[in-house]
Amino acid sequence: MSVTVKGVIARSQGAEVELTDIVIPDPGAGEVVVDIETCGVCHTDFHYKEGGINDEFPFLLGHEAAGRVSAIGDGVDNVAVGDFVVLNWRAVCGECRACKRGEPWYCFNTFNARQKMTLADGTELSPALGIGAFAEKTLVHAKQCTKVNPDADPAAAGLLGCGIMAGIGAAMNTGNVSRGDSVAVIGCGGVGVAAVVGSRLAGASTIIAIDRDARKLSKAQELGATHAIDSSEMNEDDVVAAVQDLTGGFGADVVIDAVGRPETWRQAFYARDLAGTVVLVGVPTPEMMLEIPLLDVFGRGGALKSSWYGDCLPERDFPMLTDLYLQGRLPLDEFVSEKIGISDIDAAFEKMARGEVLRSVVVL
Repeated sequence: MSVTVKGVIARSQGAEVELTDIVIPDPGAGEVVVDIETCGVCHTDFHYKEGGINDEFPFLLGHEAAGRVSAIGDGVDNVAVGDFVVLNWRAVCGECRACKRGEPWYCFNTFNARQKMTLADGTELSPALGIGAFAEKTLVHAKQCTKVNPDADPAAAGLLGCGIMAGIGAAMNTGNVSRGDSVAVIGCGGVGVAAVVGSRLAGASTIIAIDRDARKLSKAQELGATHAIDSSEMNEDDVVAAVQDLTGGFGADVVIDAVGRPETWRQAFYARDLAGTVVLVGVPTPEMMLEIPLLDVFGRGGALKSSWYGDCLPERDFPMLTDLYLQGRLPLDEFVSEKIGISDIDAAFEKMARGEVLRSVVVL
């Protein structure tokens, strides 16, 4: 039998979010209902609200979430009622060409729930990233649920569901940062600072944080950056020179662009050492174009990579990172800038835009 709960939707482009009744159907085959405990306020939710992802309004916002499984459908065997889970938006299929060649983190056919959650009048909702977790309950595919240690604080563990995993994975999975490497991270919001933390976990010896905001640079240094570059009064060449000065004149082994703009990508490209790696994890907008001499691409060698969701495999990475958190080796609590109620999301979007928080976390 379906159940009605409260949830936060974006009804039209640019409108203020709305707390309203959401109808959650009984889980069908392969589906799960999760009682949401916490959900981070991510830039992606804001992009949905503003129509920057697509125009399939109304959206049920929220995706960076942790909670407890409360109902399961037929054929579900990876989770049981009562399990504490972090939700993910890359539920790998195991059958596509990426999965079959042993690269499931590139899965081209990820799973979502087949049934639709609706408004009380029957209007179908589009859940953000196939999750829709600014709600007391949500319906997802069972493979979107990853069991982790229930001793973890949900507010911290839930952040692994998107931004923190994207940053840590950009360093450890995509960038393959290893012991003794030098790393530069451009943009020190939640994803960028997570890349700093991931670089530290991987054993990088030099970690350079780059941003225009002194508060963000301070947080990055608190969480592992060895150097900080305030780029507020610099041009692109100045940033490149500053990174080279801190790396023996050569440039960093790995440069992570956590902003996703043409100018920051060029900085990343030229601030790396010869045969170094550029990782793009910041998400560009459709109109952005990049122009760079092809001879420079050839002459500098190395690797130019994009990082999708930190190239993570949730069933492998979420439990491991949760365990590191519980061991005191991964400071997830430091990313929780504030805990808020479900009616405070528009205010949280404003704080995020002003750079005042790493993450606001909704507690349900």
